[in-house]
Amino acid sequence: MPRRTATMLASTLMLIALLCAGVLIPVPYSEMSPGPTVNTLAEHDGEPVLQIEGRKTYPTTGHLNMTTVRVTSADYKMNLVEAVYGWLAHDNKVVPHDTLYPDGKTEEESTQENAEEFSQSQESAKVAALKELGVSVKSWVVVSTVVKDSPAEGVLHAGDVIKAVDGTAVKEPADVAELVTKHEPGEDVVFTVVPAKEQAAAEKENRTATATEDVTITTTTSDDSGEKRAIVGISAGTDHTFPFKIDIKLADVGGPSAGLMFALGIYDKLTPGSLTGGSFVAGTGTIDDDGKVGPIGGVEMKTVGARDKGAEYFLTPADNCASAAKDTPEGLTLVKVKTIDDALGALKDIREGDTADLPKCGTGD
Repeated sequence: MPRRTATMLASTLMLIALLCAGVLIPVPYSEMSPGPTVNTLAEHDGEPVLQIEGRKTYPTTGHLNMTTVRVTSADYKMNLVEAVYGWLAHDNKVVPHDTLYPDGKTEEESTQENAEEFSQSQESAKVAALKELGVSVKSWVVVSTVVKDSPAEGVLHAGDVIKAVDGTAVKEPADVAELVTKHEPGEDVVFTVVPAKEQAAAEKENRTATATEDVTITTTTSDDSGEKRAIVGISAGTDHTFPFKIDIKLADVGGPSAGLMFALGIYDKLTPGSLTGGSFVAGTGTIDDDGKVGPIGGVEMKTVGARDKGAEYFLTPADNCASAAKDTPEGLTLVKVKTIDDALGALKDIREGDTADLPKCGTGD
């Protein structure tokens, strides 16, 4: 066999061997890529995303699109070839697996956590929009989740209303942890609660739930790093009663990052005229009950997805501005927002064509 042919054959075999190895060798990375973007003012899968009953609504135009990121699942084992391809692809991002799934989080745990965050974001979006409109919303602190095999399991339940801890009234979710951690691990703590079933019955009958009960739980030691503290194994959150029905119909979406866009969509439907003036506006950001906008992950993927869909403006949480501005898709204007008021002000400028003074994102933000 001629030497040149032998060399080419050896090189080809080596290349095949390397490719096979690359396919078979798992690497501890995951991939993020642009996901779907959905207009909160329109329909998705044949039904309106925002469904409001019991209150007058108004026609809307334009787009207020929420954006998403696709990620490889917690159970997926990326190989070396896929990782290299992802690193080279402009619109994808390869990150350490633990960045997306810390502490060995499983796919089931991740899905549950995302669903809970998505549900909470919807609640906060409704509250923020109605507060902006001056509509009163009743709220109270509830048990959001109970950790399996914790002291609270079987004693407290998701949906229980927490009225007090050790006789001290609870007004915010953070009050619960503050009062519990005043104890040493192993000490008893007393929760005064309205059971979830009683609360649900009261809401159905349009009355205030008054039947409370005291529950004693022995605290245990937290298993996180750092200073050991007393815990009972619950997460506290906020539940609300709204004066009319607001439903958000959007399946297969998780996490809290659509909160801002849901709030703006609700506000738009409950007010005359169009917030966007017919423009295509997309965005992202968490939102709390007071209308404060918080940062999210994967903003670079979301701007790409929004622009590919046709967005002209992208409402960007202030804390994400620097990252988003490093590689802004051509034709997309990044607008910095810290609150729902900032977003409404920016939309007014866009609607009126006064965009020169929009608070735009820069790499120095």
